Formats: sequence, C-alpha cells, structure tokens
Amino acid sequence: MTYDIAIIGGGIVGAATLYKLQQKHPEKKIVLFEKEALLADHQTGHNSGVIHSGLYYTPGSLKAENCIKGRKELVKFCAEHGVDHDVCGKVVVATDEAELPYLDKIFETGKKNGIEGIKKLTGEEVKEHEPFVESIGGIWVPVTGIVDFRGMTAKMVELALKMQPESKLCLEHEVKDVDSSGEVAKVYTNKGDYEARYLIFCAGLQADRMAKKDGVRLKEKVVGFRGDYYELTEQGKHKVKNLIYPVPNPDFPFLGVHFTRMTNGEIECGPNAVFTFKREGYGKTDFSFRDTWDALTYNGTWKLFFKNMKFGINEYRRAFSKKLFLKTLQRMIPSLTMDDIKPGRSGVRALLLRQDGDTRDDFRIEYHGKSIHVLNAPSPAATASLAIGGYITDKVEEHFEL
Repeated sequence: MTYDIAIIGGGIVGAATLYKLQQKHPEKKIVLFEKEALLADHQTGHNSGVIHSGLYYTPGSLKAENCIKGRKELVKFCAEHGVDHDVCGKVVVATDEAELPYLDKIFETGKKNGIEGIKKLTGEEVKEHEPFVESIGGIWVPVTGIVDFRGMTAKMVELALKMQPESKLCLEHEVKDVDSSGEVAKVYTNKGDYEARYLIFCAGLQADRMAKKDGVRLKEKVVGFRGDYYELTEQGKHKVKNLIYPVPNPDFPFLGVHFTRMTNGEIECGPNAVFTFKREGYGKTDFSFRDTWDALTYNGTWKLFFKNMKFGINEYRRAFSKKLFLKTLQRMIPSLTMDDIKPGRSGVRALLLRQDGDTRDDFRIEYHGKSIHVLNAPSPAATASLAIGGYITDKVEEHFEL
C-alpha cells in the first residue's frame, strides 16, 4: 500500500499530528513509525508531566501561542477521553532579593500572554498554597497542572486509528533511510520498505539526523541534556502539595530544579541539566561514541559550555551528589532532610543548538520538498502538542496536495 502520509516518530508530537490530520482528513491513510516497542518512550515518557501555562515564553512566539492554545486543548481532550490529569496550579517563588526583578518580569510576560488568574503573592500568601515553602514572594499560576503524557499519546493514536481502519501504527520500526526524490517517497525501515506521498518527521532526539537523511541542509545539531530527578520519600511527601518552581536564572537556559506532584501521587524533585554522552541514555554513565563525537566536534556545543561554565560545573557536581541536590531543594523548602529524598528516574531533552551556542530558540518546523520536519520542539512541546499537530496540519494543507 502507498500511504498518503508517513509520520516518523511516535512521541507526543507525532501522535498529536496523526490525530489532528486524521480528524481533519478521515479519508487519508496515514502510517506512524516508532522505533521502540512503546509509544512515547523517550522525551515524552521521561519528562515531568507538567501542563505548562505559558508563563515564560516571549509573547507572540510559537512557543507562547502554541503552549496557551495547546494547554486548553489538552485539558479538554483529557477530560473527554479519561486521561489522568489535574489542573492543580503552581507557585513560582523567590527566595532572594535579587530574584524579585525577574519575578516581576515573568509576571508581566504572563499577563501579556493572557494567562488566566495569575497573581502575585507575598511570602505569607505562598504558605497558604505550600505551607513548607520559605520565600519572600511569588506568583500563583492556577492553570498549571499535571498529566499522564504517555497515556495521552496512546489515546490520541488509538482514536486516530479508529477514524481510518487502513491507517497503521508500526512499532519497533526504525526508519533507516528515506528517499523523497520520486513520485512517491520511500521509507526504509528495519522491518521492510514503505511508500507514502508525503512525510512528516517528529523525530525528537534524532531530528537533525533524520533531516539530513531527507536532504535538509541543516547547520545546527541536536545536543542532548540529561535531567536527573529525586523523589520524596513517604516521610517527606507531606511537604509538597502540588507544584513549586524557583525563579529561573536568566543566564541559564533551563527552568531550574522544581517540585512536581505526579498523576500517580509520587512527588519528584528536579531535573538538573547536564550534557549527556548518549542522546537516549538515561543512566549517569551511559555512553555512545557517535553521539559524543557529534556533540563534541560541533562548535555550538563548546560555545554553550564556555558561556555557561560555572553553571555546567555546578550541575555536574549536583548530578553525583545527593547532598548538593538537597541543598538546592532546601532553598525553597529548608526543612527537607536527606531522609526525605531518594534517587528517581532521568530524562533527556533534545535541544537544536545554534552555532553560537544559543539554546533559547523557538519551536522550529520547516517544509522541505515532500516533507515537513519538526526540527526543534523542546518544552513546552508536550503541553502544546495538540496545537503543534494543528499547526502541522495547516502546513500540510498549504504545501501538499491532499
């Protein structure tokens, strides 16, 4: 069979793209390839499960617009289809006077982005939401929540396949190569070859490599950063009710270590952010020669290292020291002890790193011949997934003859 569209990548963005396309074009035959035995087995299944509000993103950017639109769609979808979620709200807290100007800036960004119900809090008002937090002020963000992103991914694929019986999910199908030069594109997998009129790449940690296989001249490279989590033990769980975030450091391209109540009732603390020597490696000592070579022979990686040398060293030290990790957590909850935390899981996030070492790029989705490539979709891509799927559907209709 020649499919109308092939989607490469079974994370939440690939699943949302399948769902949105099939919903709008139920007559089209679509195939989704995922190289693992399960959907959402990399970035989607290893993130902190937060429904982001859109608080941090530049007004008018794809991140801001898709996060806010996608958040509303996500909550509605989960409510309609029984996916575990809870719009429980979060506090962003300042623990130092120097953080107050940045807290004000975040608040103004949130207002410009139209985030519903945000308000400033005094240190005492923060305690009404999170009694164990010691702070000098904060922001209450009622529309932030938690969700089972793995469950949501599976549900979107399930619904899409019901719309069109000839559409197909191909698990354990690793796409080795593609050829889009002919009348129809050919997709070569480890379990056979397929044909499709058009291709959509949602390859996450492998986005740059898949783009090059498709002939895209890409200057940037994907560089992976591992995030390690701790969990609160049974004796420490009562110290966190929902979600607690620090004021992000404006000089560091990550949001900082935070507390997240998960949909299963566990409470995670993290993640840190350290360069990983394997794009899909979740252990502290995981190593891939190819991934390491790719990253360390790229100028952008070294420019990022040099610009963030102090932060990078501190993150690495904390990755191997429970005591240092605890010290970071105690900035917000001083009463936490070593017995309150235990090592948890890890995740890896993909960043399309510019040649100047800048990681703070917007979502990047490009059209190329018979293909659409999602080249950069870091956080809040999971929250924004349904909006991104809708955006890609619009691009398909604009560029392809459906």
